[in-house]
Amino acid sequence: MSRRHRLHLACLGLLAAALPARAAPDPAIAAHVFQQAREICQADAGQLWGRSLCGPIMIVDPRDRGMVANQADAEGVLSPTGEVHAGTLPAGVMVANTAIDWAGERWTQLMWPVSADPDMLRAMVVHELFHRIQPELGLRVPEGDNAHLDTLEGRYLLQMEWRALARALMALDAQARRGHVADALAFRQERRRLFPKAAAAENALELNEGLAEYTGARLGLRLPEQRLAYATYALARQLDAPSFVRSFAYASGPAYGLLLDEALPDWRRGLGGDTDLGALLAQAWRIGPARPGEVATRSRHDPDGSLRLAEERRDAERQARLAAWRASLVDGPVIVLPLKRTRMQMNPQTLVPLDDIGTVYPVLRLADEWGELVVEGGAALVANAPRRAVVAVPRGGDLLAGDGWTLHLAPGWQLVPGERQGNLRRRRPFRSRH
Repeated sequence: MSRRHRLHLACLGLLAAALPARAAPDPAIAAHVFQQAREICQADAGQLWGRSLCGPIMIVDPRDRGMVANQADAEGVLSPTGEVHAGTLPAGVMVANTAIDWAGERWTQLMWPVSADPDMLRAMVVHELFHRIQPELGLRVPEGDNAHLDTLEGRYLLQMEWRALARALMALDAQARRGHVADALAFRQERRRLFPKAAAAENALELNEGLAEYTGARLGLRLPEQRLAYATYALARQLDAPSFVRSFAYASGPAYGLLLDEALPDWRRGLGGDTDLGALLAQAWRIGPARPGEVATRSRHDPDGSLRLAEERRDAERQARLAAWRASLVDGPVIVLPLKRTRMQMNPQTLVPLDDIGTVYPVLRLADEWGELVVEGGAALVANAPRRAVVAVPRGGDLLAGDGWTLHLAPGWQLVPGERQGNLRRRRPFRSRH
């Protein structure tokens, strides 16, 4: 069987569904997840990043906050249950696939249900294990604004880069691989020429999420063919994402990481907050900058122009959608929710930048001192300066529920008239002193 066919079959094996939803994490399945994590981090023994991935892990059901962990906690929330510890995650602790600080320790947190596919499960677990140690490595950096990746040129050049990376991963010889890598870097260079702030913003997300996704593929999957298949699949599955702004690094990270493994095995040494994975790969392959206008000659990655045409159509629809959001979330009456101690859970594939004002979240769970905002199929604007969340004032009399969103105010909080006629904001009710 050829390498290409093995990659194709391996990709098909990654398309498994998640486990059916249950009321709380199953202790037996949780114990299996913890065993997988333990085997992976013990086999790695800290070699990949110079630190062990082993540590506290919790699996949490976001509906009832039921949790199962691989160890006890310092606050006594968890009780022994066979091989694991179980309890209820206290209110106020955000639930997501991430790393959190709780009960005096840094935990890897996984959401229930977990994937039923063994390879996808292992890759996802390692991704989150990496996030737990990421600050120790100095590779957790402030993320920039990648709004350019929702524009016509930004999206088109990013997808052309992905197409070239996919061909590089599947190439059968070094010469062909080098040619496709050169194409990918040329598209990357052109995008960053058109958008001067793009390099720093893209690099930050590739370090934050791209390295985690690469680590998931590198340590979670046992065979080189599986890793290459995962990286190729990661590039393909992002194409259906409504937005690339916050999700692109999940695709590019594994591709650049695995290509660097082959070309420059010790590339992980000395990484810093300003590292550019593309520049490292160019150095490894001794590929110089593309000449101005050279990108136009690399049309083999979109030979019939269908990708360009599809992106032009999408951009026309995007402009209409942005106009509607400006009318409702900027010019119209809104509820303004200032953000101070914010905890956020969202779908990174759905984020849409709105000019220089902020980002629209069609799916969002946002908690702060005033309560919780839940958006499911609606639209909330998280504005940049001052930092605040905004939803359109509902047409009916109920100010706590609008089109696709619900606002749950904490005890002692209420909505009052805001700065602009029709606006609303939150304020504590006045309490007199006697």
